[in-house]
Amino acid sequence: MNHPDLIAVLSCHGLFLDFSEEELNQVFRAHYYEKREYEKDQVIHFQNECCRTMDLILSGRVAVQNLDCEGNVMTINIFQDGDVLGANLIFSSRNNYPMTVLAQSQVVILHLHKELILELCQMNRTFMIGLMKAISDKTLILTDKISAISMKSIRQCIIDFLRYESQIQKSQVIQLPSSKKELAQRFGIQRSSLSRELNKMRQDQMIDFNTKTITIKNING
Repeated sequence: MNHPDLIAVLSCHGLFLDFSEEELNQVFRAHYYEKREYEKDQVIHFQNECCRTMDLILSGRVAVQNLDCEGNVMTINIFQDGDVLGANLIFSSRNNYPMTVLAQSQVVILHLHKELILELCQMNRTFMIGLMKAISDKTLILTDKISAISMKSIRQCIIDFLRYESQIQKSQVIQLPSSKKELAQRFGIQRSSLSRELNKMRQDQMIDFNTKTITIKNING
């Protein structure tokens, strides 16, 4: 992606809508950013690494994951094109990544340094408001995830997932957006625990499933 293409992409992003192309060209001529590409499964930021940039995902999917002392992986959230990472850390007094950030596909990321972020905030009020919204949204994602893990059973997590995907896909036959291993990580459980609960739900005639789909039969009981 060359410089004109980068400016074209940024001008369509919500944070930069109030900037003219001339302003973006001016500010992104400085050396306070870098664009990097990552391969699938490559670590973008390690747990406990110091956060030195705010990351704008230009393309691809990124997972935020936690690895506990027993080796269990929990996927906190998946981010993709247009999402922002690190906004809630870069100005914090404790600016170390609490979890690992991993590329789930080939990813292109624009790393914005603190100096550039401050300049953009001073130049444009809409950018500053968008940045504050991004920080608030990340806090809510973590809060919701903690609530879901602490209060819901595995079955309830599966039911909530199926209801959500049924609404999005407008079907009772849910095409799985990820593997069962990734789904288990999303729930913060072992893959074997997910498979066991899915089999129980099939025995209870709530669902049927194969490797790529889950068919809802009766999950409202």
